[in-house]
Amino acid sequence: MKKLFVMPLIALVAVTASCGNNENKGEGGNDAASSNPFANASVLPYQAPDFEQIKDADIQPAMEEGMTIQLAEMKKIADNAAAPTFDNTLVAMEKSGQLLTRVAAVFNLLTGANTNPDLQKLQEEIAPKQAAHQDAIYLNTKLFKRVETIYNKRNSLKLDPESLHLAEYYYQQFTLAGAKLSDEDKSALKKLNEEEASLSAKFSNSLLAANKAGALVANEEKELAGLPKGELDAAAQGAKANKMEGKWLLPLQNTTQQPALQSLSDRVTREKLFNASWNRTEKNDANDTRNTIVRIAEIRAEKAELMGFANYASWKLQDQMAKTPAAVDAFFAQLVPSATAKAKAEAADIQAEIDLQKGGFKLAPWDWNYYAEKVRKKKYDLDESEIKPYFELNKVLEDGVFYAATQLYGITFKERHDLPVYQKEVRVFEVFDKDNSTIGLFYCDYFKRDNKNGGAWMGNMVNQSKLFGTKPVIYNVCNFTKPIAGQPALISFDDVTTMFHEFGHGLHGLFASQQYPSLSGTSVARDFVEFPSQFNEHWALDPKVLNNYAKHYKTGVVMPASLVDKIKKAATFNQGYRLTELLAAASLDMQWHQLKAGADLRKTDDFEKAALTKTKLNLAEVPSRYRTSYFSHIWGGGYAAGYYAYLWTEMLDDDAYSWFEENGGLSLKNGQRFRDMILSRGNTEDYGKLFRDFRGHDPKIEPMQKNRGLTSK
Repeated sequence: MKKLFVMPLIALVAVTASCGNNENKGEGGNDAASSNPFANASVLPYQAPDFEQIKDADIQPAMEEGMTIQLAEMKKIADNAAAPTFDNTLVAMEKSGQLLTRVAAVFNLLTGANTNPDLQKLQEEIAPKQAAHQDAIYLNTKLFKRVETIYNKRNSLKLDPESLHLAEYYYQQFTLAGAKLSDEDKSALKKLNEEEASLSAKFSNSLLAANKAGALVANEEKELAGLPKGELDAAAQGAKANKMEGKWLLPLQNTTQQPALQSLSDRVTREKLFNASWNRTEKNDANDTRNTIVRIAEIRAEKAELMGFANYASWKLQDQMAKTPAAVDAFFAQLVPSATAKAKAEAADIQAEIDLQKGGFKLAPWDWNYYAEKVRKKKYDLDESEIKPYFELNKVLEDGVFYAATQLYGITFKERHDLPVYQKEVRVFEVFDKDNSTIGLFYCDYFKRDNKNGGAWMGNMVNQSKLFGTKPVIYNVCNFTKPIAGQPALISFDDVTTMFHEFGHGLHGLFASQQYPSLSGTSVARDFVEFPSQFNEHWALDPKVLNNYAKHYKTGVVMPASLVDKIKKAATFNQGYRLTELLAAASLDMQWHQLKAGADLRKTDDFEKAALTKTKLNLAEVPSRYRTSYFSHIWGGGYAAGYYAYLWTEMLDDDAYSWFEENGGLSLKNGQRFRDMILSRGNTEDYGKLFRDFRGHDPKIEPMQKNRGLTSK
């Protein structure tokens, strides 16, 4: 996942730079502020944040000062008596907000990966101010007139392609934000934006608290029968850390289904764990998110109506590759029948296994993963416990993820221990190009903590920009189970895939080669940003790559070919379930965001049931990957009306990978072509054209259907 934060758009894309002749003071020239570590660009390599100097108390004053400075910069641009030019308007806007960018990057990172009550409180307090700040820029009539003037004469300005695209980008961003509204409607929109920002921050913090409070506590070890010893030890250690000596604690992951459900043999425990996940935010307590969600949905529908659109999805999809909700619905229509048919066939196989074992019960959601694993073992003679010893996290990272990048792109990595980190488990690597020139920094933070949001994501601490001469500082965050001291970190193949996925985002950021920060790297549409990440997953099973990292943690022996064959043969196993749960979540997202203003919103659970029934995704045994009440992507993560992007970009990545299969697979030549035509291009051209230029045709859904096992071709 590429984390999309609800923050001032320009502040997010402006990149750090030195402060010129103002180096002894803050950017605002305030001596008192100059002691704040954000006041000037970091002096560390690549302008990486100096986490040894940064304190929580530094963030709020830097944020507020940064907003004040940027608004002054924007006012100066808007009030410029000179006729608007590309340089005195758009380039000047690109250069604005450097202080705010520095602090926003760190604030976003910490509130996601290493938060605390003070940061959470600030997150809720600052969110409406950030929304107001964004509106003060994008709803500034004088500023928009300058942008519009440049846009209207862009074709006569003899701009280079990237600059031309920047002019089009700014015009679209302003119009999407409401720049053409009347003053009365702008005032209404500002109020709605501030309220939504506050509620989104509240949702995120409520969910984090609910995840922590919802962890399953086992009083006896027998309740966790079947759980691998390493995970059992970690559960005991987790309970001890939470002052529950003699018990076991299973923390909740972000998704509906929990990893332990695959191993737990006690059906009562499985049901308890599933229900703890399913009901985490629906307990009528302080962490219940349902009222917050309903109001967010209402606000978004009201905003769309103000903008003259039928619904929020129609408004927000304009700058995406899909363009319209109708295109997304048509895409879903190609997948739902075959996905649900396959899921029903899988359910029948699982029920047969339950009956064979004289279980005496009907398959329920909490049974699926446990018995699916038994069916998989029977069909393919594949057991997850056989696989994990070959996937030690550090080897996967250095001999798998990094090795694949070296084979494809010629880049190399060197770990650095001299740069400060925000948490002791974080590692830092410097990245070098094939000619030994430096590319940037990569930080990785892989283990779950109670103060870390669920899921996995990538982000930037510093964006690449030729305008500022900055190189990218990238991070990946995941939530793998931390082993107890002295034990290896053995992960599942799903976790392996996640590491390749998030590093795919990292490559997209590291290979950025743009002049303007607004267009740099991963600053692309939601339904394009997951393309490079999902594409990178394919290399996890490439024979050359797999043989380099899949080695038994005790013996060092390479995973035997027989086991590799089993993994590959089982690749399409359970894909009906996996695709259906994703489609259900994506469909919920689209239906919440196709509501009209003033719609009679029922209870969230009732809406959810009706929505899934409408799209024929209401399979009792296959719950949505995210229930509405803990769907962080769409209520707090920037993916509103955009969760379909994971499936849309799967179509892109599978089709792109088929080009590699047709042209010799893993090689520096092929990797360079993908880097040149996709990974290094940022948001500098129409996404459809970028794909067509690489692949030779519009994206086809057939490779995706084949990889999911939905067709035999």
